[in-house]
Amino acid sequence: MWDEEKSSLWMLPGYMDGITRAGGLPIILPLTDDAEEIIQLATICDGFLLTGGHDVSPGIYHEEPLPVCGSICEARDRMESILLRKVLEIDKPVLGICRGIQFLNAVLGGSLYQDLPYQHPSDVIHHQAPPYSVPAHTVELIQETPLAKLLQKESLAVNSYHHQGIKELAPALRAMARAEDGLIEAVWLPEVRFVWAVQWHPEFYPAGDWASDLIFKAFVCAAE
Repeated sequence: MWDEEKSSLWMLPGYMDGITRAGGLPIILPLTDDAEEIIQLATICDGFLLTGGHDVSPGIYHEEPLPVCGSICEARDRMESILLRKVLEIDKPVLGICRGIQFLNAVLGGSLYQDLPYQHPSDVIHHQAPPYSVPAHTVELIQETPLAKLLQKESLAVNSYHHQGIKELAPALRAMARAEDGLIEAVWLPEVRFVWAVQWHPEFYPAGDWASDLIFKAFVCAAE
């Protein structure tokens, strides 16, 4: 993730730890808009985790930014747009988390709520206060989807720390979970090796959280 104040890249350790516990070897990619370099990165890595971070630029889904839209990182949007399209072309596994589900949906032709309290108000807590390792609300898992089959549950208590979310689902994607207010909380892309994304934050949960561990493990296994 890009830090404007420090002009630096950084990463929450939970992303790295989740992949490591699942048997993977995580690396952080450089921030670049050089298409040749990005395509090279797409070919040498086995799987790609789209992490949280800045708001997705509304330009990707052909909207003008509203005053309630947060800060964006155009360099990251450009890089991840090139990277994601190449990764999907060559059928490499993808796991999206928070911004990751939003970015995946936008790139594939869906749209986003730029600010949930403004455009999709509800009683569901989507932007909880710390600690982030405790659940904020429940999601209903859509049966017969890959996530429901993996977790063997009808519902799951999840944490939540976001102010944007999926408005119109991209035509190619399918929902795997919804919050009580109807907001899509997990998606997958059929007929590919593995493209999943969740709106909550598995990386904030400690080692041993069964659902988070299973999600990271499914991603890493798909990349083997």
